[in-house]
Amino acid sequence: MKKTILFVILPQYADWEVAYISSAITMLGQGQYDIKTVSLSKDLVQSIGGFQVLPDYDITSAPKDYDALVLIGGMTWRNENAKQVKTLIEACYQTGKILGGICDACAFLGTVGVLNDVIHTSNDLNDLKQWAGDIYTGETKYIAKQAVRDKNIITANGTAPMEFAKEILLALNVASEDKVLEWYNFHKLGFYTAPMPKM
Repeated sequence: MKKTILFVILPQYADWEVAYISSAITMLGQGQYDIKTVSLSKDLVQSIGGFQVLPDYDITSAPKDYDALVLIGGMTWRNENAKQVKTLIEACYQTGKILGGICDACAFLGTVGVLNDVIHTSNDLNDLKQWAGDIYTGETKYIAKQAVRDKNIITANGTAPMEFAKEILLALNVASEDKVLEWYNFHKLGFYTAPMPKM
């Protein structure tokens, strides 16, 4: 039976942050995974780069049976409408499923309180504290690192799409650790430095 990965994309989402993850899951996962998108409505969602996606689900119709919820960064996580995503995050967190966020979507996790008990990162600690306010009490667990995986929570700053993808792939056991690292090194270091990954 296929495993389902839900990607939450809001208007003006960062298309490059999702592309590496979804393509690697599809290539390395050998047909074991279903990639699905969730947004605030089922209307077309346009990325920062101009790509338009018709989401599979809106917040109310998103399935409860899935393996990971991945929040993709972008320009509208601070809008009032984004708060609709909180119920989806809380349900994921409470059931112990894999939960990831990058860039502003990562800081949004802080506004829901899910970063308080795990080692994590984000774009900037002071911004995270200011945005999340009293809900965020995890300052001592914050580390300045590109991407962090602790328990089932994966966080990354906006300059770390490759590192974020690597941690998601490892958390999902999409392929062996060696294969995931081969994939990461090839895309991170380039064609002439890293050996071609074996698919």
